Amino acid sequence: MYWNKSFLLAGIIAIIGAAFIFMNPSQDRTVDLWLTTADQKNLLTYQEPISLKGELARDLPIIQVDPNVKFQTMEGFGAAITGSAAYLMNNKLSSDQKESLLKDLFTEEGIHMSFIRHTIGASDFSVDQDGSPASFTYNDIETEHDYNLDHFTIEKDKDVITLLQDIVFKNEQIKIFGTPWTAPAWMKTEKTLNGWYLDYENKKVYQSYADYFVKYIEAYQDKGIPIEAISIQNEPEFTSDSYPSMSMSAEEHAMFIREYLGPAFLKNNISTKIIGFDHNWSEGLDYVSSLLHDEETRKFTDGTAFHCYEGNPSSMSDVHAAYPDKNIYLTECSGGEWSADFGSNLSWYMRNLLIGGTRNWASTVMLWNTALDGNGGPANGGCTNCRGIVTIDQNSGEVSKNVEYYAIGHASKFVEPGAVRIGSTSYKGDLESVAFKNPDDSIILIMVHSGKEEQSFQVNLNGEFFSYTLQPNSAVTFKWDY
Repeated sequence: MYWNKSFLLAGIIAIIGAAFIFMNPSQDRTVDLWLTTADQKNLLTYQEPISLKGELARDLPIIQVDPNVKFQTMEGFGAAITGSAAYLMNNKLSSDQKESLLKDLFTEEGIHMSFIRHTIGASDFSVDQDGSPASFTYNDIETEHDYNLDHFTIEKDKDVITLLQDIVFKNEQIKIFGTPWTAPAWMKTEKTLNGWYLDYENKKVYQSYADYFVKYIEAYQDKGIPIEAISIQNEPEFTSDSYPSMSMSAEEHAMFIREYLGPAFLKNNISTKIIGFDHNWSEGLDYVSSLLHDEETRKFTDGTAFHCYEGNPSSMSDVHAAYPDKNIYLTECSGGEWSADFGSNLSWYMRNLLIGGTRNWASTVMLWNTALDGNGGPANGGCTNCRGIVTIDQNSGEVSKNVEYYAIGHASKFVEPGAVRIGSTSYKGDLESVAFKNPDDSIILIMVHSGKEEQSFQVNLNGEFFSYTLQPNSAVTFKWDY
C-alpha cells in the first residue's frame, strides 16, 4: 500500500508540474524566425529568436494556431526543370557553381525544394544542345504512324536527365511530376506539335498515347529518376501555333483516363499518380466536374492540378468541396518583367500561392522555370519575358536570386513533406497566415503583411504567446517546438 500511495502521489505531482509549465511557459522556450522585407534588407534572413511567454497582449490582433484542426498533408514545394533551365545549369555554370546552386536549391543547406515539375518532351522552354529552340516529343517519326512506339526515345532529354540525376543524388526524397505539352505530331489531326488535338477518330492513337506515358515512366525509372505523378495535358484549354501545345476537352480527358491510361498503368504495374486538368483557377470547377463525372475515371484519378494565371485560389476549395477525396496540386506560376517591384511581387506570391494556395487545399506549390537567363530565356516560342527562380548570366555563370526564390523558400525550407496544415487565424488582405505541423512535431507559421503600415500582432498556441511587428509587403516564417 505504501508503494501504491507513493506512486499516486508522484503522479499527482507530475500533473501539477505539467499544468504549472503549461500556465507559465519557461523563458527558455523560443521561436526561430526568418524574414524577407520589401526593401530587400532582409532576404530570408535569420532573426534573433523570440521568447515564448504566458501573457496575452489584448490590444494586438491575435493569430491563433491550433494543431487540433487538421487539413491536407503536404507533398512539397518547388519549381520546373525545363530544357532551358537544364541547359543553363549544365552548360553555363562551372562545376563549382553548379554544385553550389544545386545545394542551395535542393538540400537543407539552402531552400530545400522537394517537388519538381518535368516537361514530358518539349515545352515553350526547350532547347537543343547548343541552346537554340527545339520542339520534340519522344516519338518523332517520318513515317505515317508508329502505333507500337518502336522509335520511342528520350535521347533529346539528355541535358534534363543529367540534371535530374544530379538532383536525385543530392536529395533522394525529391518527387517529380511529369506533364506533356503535346502528343507526337503523328497522333494529332493536323500532324503538328504546335496546337490542335489528338486524332479522336482513331482508337489506336489513344492506346499508343497511353503506352507513351508508360514508356516515359519506365525510361526515366531506368535512369534512376522515379516519376511520382503525371498530368495528362498542360493547359488543355489553350493551344498555340508558336510552341508545343495541345487541347483536350474534359470529356476526352476523362475518356482517355478511364478507357486507356488507367488500364495501361494497371497492366504494367505503374504506381505513378494520374492528375487531371493542370490549368487555370478560373475554369477549375467546371472542367473538373466534367472530368470526374463518372466513377471509373475517378477511380484512376488521384486529383487535379492548377495554374495561377487567371482566377482565384479559392476555386481549389470549390473543387475540394465537390471532391474531398481527391488531392489538389498547384503546379505552375511564373513571374516576369511585367512586374518588377520586389515587395509587391513577394506579397502577391505569399498571399496567392504559399498562403492562398495551401489554405485552399493545395498539397504542392510549384513555380515555373527554376532558372532562366537575363533575357528570360532561352525560350522556344512562348513567354519572352518570364523570370526564373534564379537568373543565370550566360557569360559569367553568375547566379542571381529572384523574388521567387525567397517566396518559395519561406515554405520549402521549413515545411517538410508529410507536414499537415493546421488551423491558424488569417486576416484577408492584411495579416495573412498559414500554419503546419511537421512530422517531427515542430510548428511552422508563415505570414505576410499586405497593408500599407507596419503591423504588430501576437501569436498564441496553447497559452504560449509571442509578439512581432511586420513591415508592409514583407514575409516571415516562424518555427518552434510543439
